[in-house]
Amino acid sequence: MKTVRLTMAQALVRFLENQFIEVDGVQNRFVRGVFIIPGHGNVVGIGQALTQEAKHLEVWHGQNEQGMAQAAVAFAAQTKRKQICVATSSVGPGAANMVTACGTATANNLPLLVLPGDTYACRQPDPVLQQVEQTHNLSITTNDAFKAVCRYWDRIVRPEQLMSAMLSAFRVLTDPANTGAVCIAMPQDVEGEAYDYPETFFKKRVWRLERRPATEVALEDAAAAIKKAKRPMLICGGGVRYSEAHAEFRAFAEATGIPFGETQSGKGAIEWTHPLNMGGLGVTGCSAANDIAKKADLIIGVGTRYTDFTTASKWLFKDSCKFVNINVSEFQAIKMEAVPVVSDAKDCLPRLLAKLDGYKAPYTTEVTTAKEKWVKELQRLDNMVFENKKSWKPIINDANADSAKRFAKDLDAALCQTTVLGAINAMMSEGDVAVGAAGSLPGDMQRMWRPTGIDTYNMEYGYSTMGYEIAGALGAKIAVGDKHEVYAFCGDGSWHMMHSEIITALMERKKINVCLFDNASYGCINNLQVGHGNKTLCTELRFRNKDGYFGDFLNIDYAKVAEGYGCKAYSIRTMEELVAAFEDAKKVKNVPVVFDIKVLPKTMTDGYGSWWRVGDTEVSERQENLDAYADHLAHVKDARKY
Repeated sequence: MKTVRLTMAQALVRFLENQFIEVDGVQNRFVRGVFIIPGHGNVVGIGQALTQEAKHLEVWHGQNEQGMAQAAVAFAAQTKRKQICVATSSVGPGAANMVTACGTATANNLPLLVLPGDTYACRQPDPVLQQVEQTHNLSITTNDAFKAVCRYWDRIVRPEQLMSAMLSAFRVLTDPANTGAVCIAMPQDVEGEAYDYPETFFKKRVWRLERRPATEVALEDAAAAIKKAKRPMLICGGGVRYSEAHAEFRAFAEATGIPFGETQSGKGAIEWTHPLNMGGLGVTGCSAANDIAKKADLIIGVGTRYTDFTTASKWLFKDSCKFVNINVSEFQAIKMEAVPVVSDAKDCLPRLLAKLDGYKAPYTTEVTTAKEKWVKELQRLDNMVFENKKSWKPIINDANADSAKRFAKDLDAALCQTTVLGAINAMMSEGDVAVGAAGSLPGDMQRMWRPTGIDTYNMEYGYSTMGYEIAGALGAKIAVGDKHEVYAFCGDGSWHMMHSEIITALMERKKINVCLFDNASYGCINNLQVGHGNKTLCTELRFRNKDGYFGDFLNIDYAKVAEGYGCKAYSIRTMEELVAAFEDAKKVKNVPVVFDIKVLPKTMTDGYGSWWRVGDTEVSERQENLDAYADHLAHVKDARKY
């Protein structure tokens, strides 16, 4: 057997260079590039290896370890898991920063490979800089923290272990039923140790995305359940997009006349104008989807995990409602006591349709009526206007409305969040990508957003990670290139959490558009806080006065901050300024753009007949808390048990 002597790190990079994925007969390189922040633990080992061995891999200079890994997550989402990016960090705090991004990847079933530096395997110089010593177990390091948020975890303590570790890692990264974050911890001494690796380890290796077929028995059971249904409903989950079952899902819905609701991951697989598309479903859903769901006697979930936001904490669907689940994951397929169909959606849906013998859902005017009602509501949301600052009345959500009145005075602001969102949506071009993650915007967008094309909606709502938005926009931009614009939708809270990768976007000359909705607060959490009987506590950005944080709102000039970085930036307080800024920004090339938009608190969308279980207070001195708890008990009583 021919061998080549390489360090572990060099062998790792050479291996990454030669991994391919095949989907439906089409092969592509699976690893696009590597995000790196060099530091103690990776700069000498894998840093040297990237310089020597990277031929096709692109290398990007990250700014924050979480940020660069979040960019990699968004990249994987935008490429529909057909390609990945890698993130590598130093020992200790650099490594720990990536733990959150691994949670993001695993919660959303998106492939992410992280390569954190680790302390010395030999232990001779212990304790080294940035080492946490656990006196009961010296083998524990910071990198053990990744175990809870990764699908696969390994530590390379001898250079020859790399071979079995990487094969297992890529098994998980290319498995649609079990993908997520993979952590390969790299002790810094082992990174530089050499081994005679067999040349076959570096040959071109093709990982095939196999489409798991449904069994005939499962299809028969599912078809029998569907044929009995009087008011069936489909759920379009992220699995529809990742299996590229767009056409098959559409054909199934149209042939059966079954309306469908969308999850955050599934939104954008089918155009929003389709007559059977009822829009977002659940806690952040719209009236059309929720009205149909509440009366459904059968739910056909395609590629969905049934999160509490989709099911409204299992309250949305009647106890008598039955379920059929089509999912590549056995774990997901059995949820909700469903008839499980463990299968790839693209393979399953046509075969299932063939077994329905021409079945048609017996709806009359219910679907059309629900859709028309929601379109009318959309028009209202698009045209909300703040008319009179002196006689302020809450437009959408009346929780703590005094804050909104104070904000309007302190920042001289008059824009409503829903109106701004609708206007931006209308001004974007076909194929432009929207990226979001946290705050009130994901709810507004699942309800209101009209995607500019198929798979142009990149919303991270499995982990709802504040700070994903700007990093995610960078990852999405790397995926789509200069063909389309990418827009990040974030609140001021998410900006504060993490906007570091805007520097990488500058360095790489990547134009990302950051739509910063500044309401000087964690608006959705403030709504949750006061809406359940609590006083405002640390959810608004105000100066401290004698009573606490109840002084004037902070009037932060984010446009000036962005300009200081070198971005093109606009300060926006009126609709005229918004329109002019967007028109001007379309001329900008190769530079990030930041729209600093001041929007009034309490001007987001409402709940549209949903409920979310949040753990209300059973004992309190405030009657408002007790009222909220009584409402909680009433909903729990009507919720499904599991």
